[in-house]
Amino acid sequence: MIVCSVQKVSKTYGGNTIFEDISLEVHEGDRIGFVGRNGGGKTTLLKLMAGIESYDNGAIHWRKGSEIGYLAQLPSYAEGTKVLDALKSAFQHLISIEEKMKKLEVEMSKMEQEKKFQAILREYGELQEQFTVKGGYEIAANIERIANGLGISSLLNKEFALLSGGEKTKVGLGIILLKHPDFLLLDEPTNHLDLHAVEWLGHFLKEYEGTVVVISHDRYFLDEIATKIIDLEDGELHTYHGNYSSFVKEKEDRLLKEFQAYQEQQKKIKKMKEAIKRLREWANQANPPNEALHKRARNMERALERMEKINRPILNHKKMNLSLDAGKRSGKDVFHLKDVSKSYDERVLFQDVNMHMQFKEHAAIVGENGAGKSTLLKLILKQEEPTSGEVKVGSNVKVGYLSQHVYDNEADETLIDAFRNEVHVSEGDARHILAKFLFYGYSVFKNVKQLSGGERMRLRLAQLMYQNINFLVLDEPTNHLDIESREVLEDALDDYQGTILAVSHDRYFLNKLFEKIYWIENNKVQSFAGNYSWANEKMKENRIRIENKVEKAKKQEQAKPNHNDKFPNKTNDKIEKQMQKLEADIEKLEKEVLSFDRKMNEETDVTILQQLHSDKEKVNEQLIKLYDELEDLL
Repeated sequence: MIVCSVQKVSKTYGGNTIFEDISLEVHEGDRIGFVGRNGGGKTTLLKLMAGIESYDNGAIHWRKGSEIGYLAQLPSYAEGTKVLDALKSAFQHLISIEEKMKKLEVEMSKMEQEKKFQAILREYGELQEQFTVKGGYEIAANIERIANGLGISSLLNKEFALLSGGEKTKVGLGIILLKHPDFLLLDEPTNHLDLHAVEWLGHFLKEYEGTVVVISHDRYFLDEIATKIIDLEDGELHTYHGNYSSFVKEKEDRLLKEFQAYQEQQKKIKKMKEAIKRLREWANQANPPNEALHKRARNMERALERMEKINRPILNHKKMNLSLDAGKRSGKDVFHLKDVSKSYDERVLFQDVNMHMQFKEHAAIVGENGAGKSTLLKLILKQEEPTSGEVKVGSNVKVGYLSQHVYDNEADETLIDAFRNEVHVSEGDARHILAKFLFYGYSVFKNVKQLSGGERMRLRLAQLMYQNINFLVLDEPTNHLDIESREVLEDALDDYQGTILAVSHDRYFLNKLFEKIYWIENNKVQSFAGNYSWANEKMKENRIRIENKVEKAKKQEQAKPNHNDKFPNKTNDKIEKQMQKLEADIEKLEKEVLSFDRKMNEETDVTILQQLHSDKEKVNEQLIKLYDELEDLL
């Protein structure tokens, strides 16, 4: 069933046509991935579908009664509003019903007349049925599920107004998911999410009972969720069935077929033009001129004019010309972290970290937001000092650093000036270089503050290309880049003859380029000799193994008899004493864990909550060791 129909829609901004006469149909249950170059009109089309903006011509029809969920802009709330209250706003209708029920409960407690009591009771019953059917009793559970999935649990007691832009965006996404509309329109939903949240969102959308349209440059994410890909290219829409990988193959096949058809038509047109020319020559050479031949030439010319011409398909768009040449090679050891810990006040970010990279290695750091990925980079770059441990950088290492916040606080200067401040070349040479990065003509004189995220990233890549570096440190390098630009960057990095260390949540990028993964979790950094998918499987196995050990030890602890002969199979007094001591230590630590849980339930200060969580994890680690020791003795 068609839930949305876009018919011959056109949109123009300031005299520039974004697209013209485009049409598409969205069917119930579709999982559509919108792809295309940045600036091609994807977000504009989504806004038109959501009714946020108006179109110039055409029509957009929705199935009657459809509820649309679209994060048009960051929501705003009254001063002092907590994140939890903002999330609860998704259930405003249910909350209103609950308030009515509470009022009726008060009335019934004071009611003396049986007739009025029965009438109010009936009304209360009807409201309670609505509240139950629509999930009123699951509000808290649903908020907890979404908050955990998006990684915003630690923000629940913070004021919404005090959040960063990225945090507000995540909360806004959470509100839309909690509303559970019939139709979800999501524009780059994986931005600002860490790997855990991206994976969770992928699973959530696959199971979503509704229709989903997503703009995304995350190829792995599109492979997971999409059942259709719509490619917006040069103002035209092309629909492909399947996920992103299927789309790539199908598009290549389509373009090749179109190019073959174009070539065949061009051959036919050439033959027709030659035939027309010969017919006219023969007609004019006859004495007298042959009118029949002239007529045949005119008929053939009219047929040529009526022919629907096939436009030459563009097989290769202009792309960044990115080639990263490593400078003079560094020493064999690029950097070495030995027993490094980092704390801020009483909050432990990570501890006992050991990392070692050698020349030409490609390694990536992954982990949840706030785990300390960017801090690790700052330690290696000597921008910060470790709380304990040692950070050594090797000889002849020349670092090129690409921050995820490129030019966030840049001075008032033009793009070409910013480039020449880093790369000392003439204006003519600078313009020639910048053209390779798709900055043409007068665009090089745009103010840096006016550049989009993708443009800022391209500018920084242009600077890095000409700085003779041998160690690239990249913090979320694919952020803001469209798929085409990501592919160019990946090819350049793959050919790079230096060392690369990157932080990224782009799983496709991680799998393609990196053979070593450093994973931060629970204040520890684990190293894996393999790509992201392999490391992820190993991490899952580790978590399951630890959970199973804990569960097994708990069951054994519960199954023990409570008399003096606690271990009938163990006759050795020494072993029995060791086990009794372990039991006492385990009981003590379990009480500590319960104490932490109580404190965390009562605490509202986020900083204190984080510290309590960190302390609780340390106690859990001690518990696991004791459980292992106990298991060995049993």
